[in-house]
Amino acid sequence: MGSAKNSSTAARKARIEEMRRAERSRERRNRVLVIAASVVVAGLVVGGVVLVNSRSDDSGTKDSTASGDAKSSGDSGHFTTGKDGVKTWSGKLSRTHVTTKVSYPMHPPVGGNHNPVWLNCNGDVYTKAVPEENAVHSLEHGAVWVTYTDKAAKADVDALAAKVRKTPYSLISPYRNQEAPLMLSAWGHQVTVKSASDPEVDKFFATYVQGQQTPEPGASCTGGTMK
Repeated sequence: MGSAKNSSTAARKARIEEMRRAERSRERRNRVLVIAASVVVAGLVVGGVVLVNSRSDDSGTKDSTASGDAKSSGDSGHFTTGKDGVKTWSGKLSRTHVTTKVSYPMHPPVGGNHNPVWLNCNGDVYTKAVPEENAVHSLEHGAVWVTYTDKAAKADVDALAAKVRKTPYSLISPYRNQEAPLMLSAWGHQVTVKSASDPEVDKFFATYVQGQQTPEPGASCTGGTMK
């Protein structure tokens, strides 16, 4: 029994370390690309050429970017709850990039139209509320978003923050308008937990951090916005 548990723990540690190595590699690659792009743009400006680029996601998807008064999440459907208490969105979760505030049908949102810039989610701990539109983009990249209200016990918040700090592709922030003090969300999935020691916490992280639900597996969780 102990041997199996140790093996599982070692495997998870190895997975997390591999994710950290991959993230560092992406950061180095992105820095090189930014420098190269800057040189090209500078050359075009000197030559009197105006280059207009619409920012695309790092996964190469062709989601459009809408501006103006768009407020709809583009979602349709409803939650179904499994025996383990995990709610799964049954229906459509839109993935269009928008630059406006979005009205989501669930709180916290688990998908839908979102800002073109993701919220940094490389084990990031936020002590103030974050823009939903950026956080949803992080979920699209395979992050787990831990949220809590002012009714959550400080010990639980601290323990969950410590877990997030050790886990790439995760983030935590306060969220006022949710039905329970502690909730975990991933793209298309959400669960309420009783405390930081609730077994569902580890299970949810293991299943949904870069899990099969991820629309853009391997997309960056750094280099986005931090607010």
